[in-house]
Amino acid sequence: MKLGNVDLPSEVCRSVGEVLGRVGDKWSVLVIVLLADGSLRFSELRRTIGTVSQKMLTATLRGLERDGYLTRTVTPTIPPRVDYALTEMGRDVLTPLNALAHWALARREQVEAARRAYDAKVASASGDALVADEPA
Repeated sequence: MKLGNVDLPSEVCRSVGEVLGRVGDKWSVLVIVLLADGSLRFSELRRTIGTVSQKMLTATLRGLERDGYLTRTVTPTIPPRVDYALTEMGRDVLTPLNALAHWALARREQVEAARRAYDAKVASASGDALVADEPA
């Protein structure tokens, strides 16, 4: 892979792909953005997101903690209180995430129009044409 004029070794490409995979994950983006204003409890995150399962939110939070984007603080009460907050790196990734969000907001109508045009083209194509596009 090339980055500008620099050839990158495959292990670097793999590593970059893993970082982008975590940061670009739908649930990770939502969690990071929600934590931008301060720490939240698990239940607050789940209630705010609404459509995420407990299992998926738990896995997302563990992955973000493992990769250094957030911290998990347990307060020994009954029941235990668990708070999540962004680390410095978690706050730092908000800059590109916000830029991407603004870009998506500005381009959403173009994307929707492109989807409609593509779907209309596919719907009018014959079954043989669709099969020809599939890999062998």
